[in-house]
Amino acid sequence: MSDAAEPEPTPDAEAGANAGPDGERRAVSDPAALKALAHPLRLKILRHLAVSGPATSTTLAAALGENTGTLSYHLRRLERGGFIEDVPERPNSRERWWRAVRGLDVRRPAQDEMTDGERAVAGALDRMRLDEDIELARRFTEEQAESDGWMRGSRSLSHLTKEEVTAFHDAYLDLLTRFARGPEDAPPDAKPVLLRWFALPAE
Repeated sequence: MSDAAEPEPTPDAEAGANAGPDGERRAVSDPAALKALAHPLRLKILRHLAVSGPATSTTLAAALGENTGTLSYHLRRLERGGFIEDVPERPNSRERWWRAVRGLDVRRPAQDEMTDGERAVAGALDRMRLDEDIELARRFTEEQAESDGWMRGSRSLSHLTKEEVTAFHDAYLDLLTRFARGPEDAPPDAKPVLLRWFALPAE
């Protein structure tokens, strides 16, 4: 997450990369809501919903190796944070079906707007994401040559103003919206693909 209130890549809450039904994103910047993300099991829940589609606490427990009571607690936390919702097409199911909320633009408040506790939560979430991104970079390095074109990447350097970096970032988010699709909308030959982008000064 960035220090300023700028859009950040979400996967993870990966649902955040998908535009909503109307093509718009809803900003999520409340520290209490963001705290719901700062738990490894909740990130796994969101990843599973983004990759596999709607699930119940029972199906999630089986997929993630957790008991249903634990899953139900963390699902409620994610619901209160606005990251998951009921599936309206299954109102008469004996269990609640959950799906990731689409069209989220997850943002972090500026450092001077957060308490010490909120900054600690943001730091914990950053470390969890960093660990995952390092593992993804390792996989890319080791598996890209044998991926049959599924793993693509690019490295570059340019001289940009801060405003141009922001414009590039916004263009990237627009590109994500253009290609956004959940598992329920994907064609048979589609795969869930993890996407990352970041920029930093070279000196």
